[in-house]
Amino acid sequence: MKWIEIQIKTTTEAVEAVSNILYDAGVGGVVIEDPKDILMRDQNEDDWDYVDPNLLKHDFEGAIVKGYLPESEDLIDKIELIKQNVEKIPQYNLDKGLGEVTTTEVYEKDWAHAWKKYYKPKKVGEKIVVKPSWEEYKKSSDDEIVIELDPGMAFGTGTHETTIMCIKQLEKYVHPFDVVFDIGCGTGILSIAAAKLGAISVVGVDLDEVSVKVSRENVRKNGVANTVQIRHGNLLGVVNSKANIIVANIIAEVITVLAKDISDFLLEDGVFIASGIILEKIDKVKKALEDNGLQVVDCIKMGEWACLVSKLKEGS
Repeated sequence: MKWIEIQIKTTTEAVEAVSNILYDAGVGGVVIEDPKDILMRDQNEDDWDYVDPNLLKHDFEGAIVKGYLPESEDLIDKIELIKQNVEKIPQYNLDKGLGEVTTTEVYEKDWAHAWKKYYKPKKVGEKIVVKPSWEEYKKSSDDEIVIELDPGMAFGTGTHETTIMCIKQLEKYVHPFDVVFDIGCGTGILSIAAAKLGAISVVGVDLDEVSVKVSRENVRKNGVANTVQIRHGNLLGVVNSKANIIVANIIAEVITVLAKDISDFLLEDGVFIASGIILEKIDKVKKALEDNGLQVVDCIKMGEWACLVSKLKEGS
């Protein structure tokens, strides 16, 4: 199968906007090459375990965002729409930089390996490190938890801000013998993390059958199949018990719908961790949670995203 790589040369400040343009066009994920991400780090030796230094060797000073679309009848229209939307970026007071959009043909057999050079082991929490199977990684301490994740072409690598925030909150709130529900499990990374953090039972749910298949493979690969069940279904529709923790890394609109049912599935003193919320929709999500018997007790932000933690209101 032939895929088209869309490459956009832009600036660091416009990376999120460009990524959203590609997502709106139908790409399943993006690759971001931004040397500033590396240069802004505290450059100690450990950092270079997680970052490919070759990314600094750019013939272009700005950031490059890449996305992939399958060859289709409306491909030309999609590419033209991407170009038009990139040109509109300055309307949002962002510097689009060069704003150059180029395309390259990529055959699936090439793509299956080409993206791997961008995926390196990365510490995404206080303890949790995400690594691909083809990379070696030596723990820096005994309490580090390594999750092996091979996402494949259609899935993320577990290092997006929304996922990182969920992992940080799981590290904070998961206790031994907890029951955890992972709603919209995707690759299964949050289910695996919960199990490795000590949960006694984890149920991951996804409506997409491919996600269910990938999650099950990753669960087996990480040796937590005795703890984690992956089910095919819509939100909480295939769950018939209660949990100490419910985590959902989805989007704001779905979280507002999910909020209506959380109180029926959350144990007393349990927490609902909701991520995938763009900053301008925080208030909307908070209101949905509060209207349905929950109170927000924690909020963290990364980039353009927020993660809210809520508990049942007293008396709910």
